Amino acid sequence: MYAIVEIQGQQFKAEPEKFLYVHYLGDATKEGDTVEFDRVLLAQSDDNVKVGAPVLEGAKVVCQVLTPLVKGDKVIVFKKKRRKGYRRKNGHRQYFTKVLIKEVVA
Repeated sequence: MYAIVEIQGQQFKAEPEKFLYVHYLGDATKEGDTVEFDRVLLAQSDDNVKVGAPVLEGAKVVCQVLTPLVKGDKVIVFKKKRRKGYRRKNGHRQYFTKVLIKEVVA
């Protein structure tokens, strides 16, 4: 069984007992907390596929927060204009939350 769920504007494939790195969920979540996501766009079990329009009513994905704050890889943003002496180097690290999917209710 799996589901396609929308979490903070991004779509993820959610399967039970799998890990997801979602955008940082905020200070309200602590390690061990349970989080529910109810914007389920598609759910599949065996050969039965349910597609929402746009979301499925009553469907949800239950997750447990494993690590509330994880830093992603550094992305270097380098801007340059040739022959003008203009160079700017900037780095960015995105914050994520690591969650374990406990169950998919569809």
